[in-house]
Amino acid sequence: MSRAAVIFGGLAFALLVPTGLVVQKERVLRSGKTVLLELAPVDPRSLIQGDYMVLDYAISRARRADRRGLPVDGHMVLRLDADGVGTFARFDSADAPLAPGELKLRYRLRDGRFRLGAEAFFFQEGHAERYEGARYGELRVADSGSSVLVGLRDAQRQPLGR
Repeated sequence: MSRAAVIFGGLAFALLVPTGLVVQKERVLRSGKTVLLELAPVDPRSLIQGDYMVLDYAISRARRADRRGLPVDGHMVLRLDADGVGTFARFDSADAPLAPGELKLRYRLRDGRFRLGAEAFFFQEGHAERYEGARYGELRVADSGSSVLVGLRDAQRQPLGR
């Protein structure tokens, strides 16, 4: 194998992998269902650090005691109310199909915490006060359970920062 082929193959791989990840996230944004997740109470003075906000979801915090015997990567089932707010229903299993008004959300157990894939919200430096009233994270969730954080909402479920 020639040296040029190895270099070209490595370059193609380095470009195609990130492109594939971007395409996957764009697909979730375009076709995913909007879900609001309540943020766990956090002191706003320690929540904002520089130009990002650390997010902790109420459903993640409430499930910390339930982690025994669960796979490291899996799905939890959320039940949506009329406003699109998701609450924990159960952990997904093959023998319990989704009921109407339910959807899967992918989780990963890391360091004893449920990670939903969107634990930080980045914003323009100097705009922290716009997001101090955040009470809900707005996610787009695909049928597969993949999610993308698209914004934050206040207590009245109104978008912040737009």
